[in-house]
Amino acid sequence: MLCRCTTRSILVWRKIASCAAADRGTAVLVNMPLEKARLHKIVAGRPLPDFASELGIETWAEFFLKWVISHPAVTCAIPATANPEHLLENIAAMRGPLPDHDMRVRMVRYMETIPGFDKLDQMPWYPEKT
Repeated sequence: MLCRCTTRSILVWRKIASCAAADRGTAVLVNMPLEKARLHKIVAGRPLPDFASELGIETWAEFFLKWVISHPAVTCAIPATANPEHLLENIAAMRGPLPDHDMRVRMVRYMETIPGFDKLDQMPWYPEKT
């Protein structure tokens, strides 16, 4: 069984436990958790928050993917890339500690301070390609 928890923004993942698959103890696959490059567009040119170093995070891809894969209901994230450099960034998210609940909340609160994050769902997919 595959549950595709449809989302208009990444914030819905705070509530992924309500997804039918998670409620049944079935695998939850998160497809394209980087929001088809929209998250990277929002943070382009911005440094990572200082607290990211507490988890050894060095890139925004690690920041976002660690947040996703640390959710207790998530079994697997499929970032989807054809770029070898992006692949290496994505793999790095599997190294080092994952954020606990408090850190996950802190990560979301930080993202909520970035202009445009609240309009993520209104951005075109792959903004650099349009």
